[in-house]
Amino acid sequence: MTLTATRSRTAGLLTGLVTALTMTALLAACSSSDSDSGGDAVSGEASSETSSDSGGSSADSSADTSSGADRSAPQGDDSGAADGPTTPEMQRSVISSGTVSLAGEDVRETRRDVQRVVDAQGGEITDETTETDSDGDTSYARMVVRVPSAKFGETMSALEQVGVLRSSDRGSEDVTTQVIDNGARVRAQEASLRRVELLLADARDLKDVIWIESQLTGRQAELDSLKSQQSWLADQTSLSTITVDISTQQVVEDEPEEERPTGFLAGLDGGSKALGAVVTVLSTVLGALLPFAAVALVLGLPVWLVVRRRRTPAPRVAADSTE
Repeated sequence: MTLTATRSRTAGLLTGLVTALTMTALLAACSSSDSDSGGDAVSGEASSETSSDSGGSSADSSADTSSGADRSAPQGDDSGAADGPTTPEMQRSVISSGTVSLAGEDVRETRRDVQRVVDAQGGEITDETTETDSDGDTSYARMVVRVPSAKFGETMSALEQVGVLRSSDRGSEDVTTQVIDNGARVRAQEASLRRVELLLADARDLKDVIWIESQLTGRQAELDSLKSQQSWLADQTSLSTITVDISTQQVVEDEPEEERPTGFLAGLDGGSKALGAVVTVLSTVLGALLPFAAVALVLGLPVWLVVRRRRTPAPRVAADSTE
């Protein structure tokens, strides 16, 4: 009995070890196939295109042979066939953004004009901030506008004409490679999840189920992150962002020019101005010296009295008494 139990335990351990090794190998194969799925798909498409091109060329050559076409015809007639099918151009994915700073006498009216431009281009205002002055009138407005990327340039040009243009800035970023790479990674991760789900459906041991579910959870989280990036790229490339600033324009009225006198009147006017300037200078100097004069008077008067007393000669009392 003891030998039989030992053999059964050994067989169970070997079976569990073989199952774990098999699951590890299958998951490693899934990971390697995920990393190569994008390249395999591209290679498959290229091979299919090559085979179709070769098949078309063979069919064309057989048709030319069977029809007995004149070989002496000029080669320029077959230039289109010699060039072969053209590769379609890759659609670029570009993120465009711009900033427009405007000024106007009436900020509310300028804001309405901006709204009309955005509505005409099929866009929308997603964020807006306004400020008012002490009288309650709108003195500043800031709007974030989203418009279709195809109409970004047209919208920028229209907004620049709404009010007095202070500044304008626009830029773009090409994210075509990032979009393609993200899409390939999403497809590969989805295929990996399907394979792991098949392994989970075939698993019978509790340890294998727990381990496969942990792998499934991690791969699902990575797929969700990739899809979030894909949604963000799709939003940014389909809609462009334009920030519009509107501030109040200070209106300065031109003062009418006064007629300047000529001849005697011009001389009299100039002399009057010069005399006024001299009087102003003298008054300024007098005003500046007046405090010093007051201080000198307060301090100098006692000193002057003391000096005067000392200089006064004393009376001759002795001489008067002898006489």
